[in-house]
Amino acid sequence: MGVRFITKRFLYHHRTTHIHIAQGYLASVGPIRTQNFTYVTNNGNNPQYISARKIPIKTSSNFKQQSDPELDNSDGRYRDQPKAPNEKNTPPEDEAETNEPMYTTHLPTNFIQKAILTVGAAGSALLDPRRHDMVAVLGETTGYSALSHVYNQMIQDDEGQRVLMERPRINGSTLDFPYLSTLPEGTLGHAYIKFLEDNKVTPDSRLPVQFVDDPELAYVMQRYREGHDLYHTILGMPTNMLGEVAVKWVEAIQTGLPMCFGAAVFGPLRFKTKQRQKYISTILPWAIHTGRSAKLLMNMYFEKRWEQSINEIRKEFGIEPPPKV
Repeated sequence: MGVRFITKRFLYHHRTTHIHIAQGYLASVGPIRTQNFTYVTNNGNNPQYISARKIPIKTSSNFKQQSDPELDNSDGRYRDQPKAPNEKNTPPEDEAETNEPMYTTHLPTNFIQKAILTVGAAGSALLDPRRHDMVAVLGETTGYSALSHVYNQMIQDDEGQRVLMERPRINGSTLDFPYLSTLPEGTLGHAYIKFLEDNKVTPDSRLPVQFVDDPELAYVMQRYREGHDLYHTILGMPTNMLGEVAVKWVEAIQTGLPMCFGAAVFGPLRFKTKQRQKYISTILPWAIHTGRSAKLLMNMYFEKRWEQSINEIRKEFGIEPPPKV
């Protein structure tokens, strides 16, 4: 099949239409192997990513244990513990094949379906980089190994493990915008609100994860997606082409997501001459150095750090002062 056909068949229309098209196609292909995880219904606008695996919790000096995670159902979620590193999602042998989704926004797919979606999404994203929905699909269908690697790094870090345990969300229903706007200048909360206002963006623009066949890795992808604007804020990068490519290099090196590497490599092809010169001489070296030397930004529990100075955060995570873009 050609890229244009695949794109038109699965991914051409608006996101809502795309979901219906994908569902219709999946139903016509046949049985899909999935794993039978425990999941709950959608709570408001926040889909739940839940499994039935448990491991002991590490104690942390930075975060107090408010209650037993296995018993805390006060907010409508079962606060299950994340799995241990390298633990495989192996269902019992007596479990039957099922098309049942693993979380509320999940669209189960097999290898062939993922391959078709990958080709179509890649073609659409290359033809029109503004198709953020296609970029999102591409990240999900190609990112399983990278997400597993990020998950293993997070679970071995006290702060990262707390993020996986509590699964905070970043959107209009969870953020206290009036409070953040009152924080002193130079704090993460104040800088984040200013970034949103200056660039006319909203945290509600991030699409829900659909094609990651593991509820825990689906949350990792969702957290990465919702934290993107905070990475811009902390790294001091604007949303222009130079800033976006710089952030993508940091994300690519730290997460290993193929979608990030693709954006980092192909994005500069659209640079003008002056942009390319500044990119090669200043932006690219800084971004690569930051990606390699800084601590994993995915481990950052942003919601616990709103009142902290951005300069302190950069020093703590080993981020050098950003160049002017």
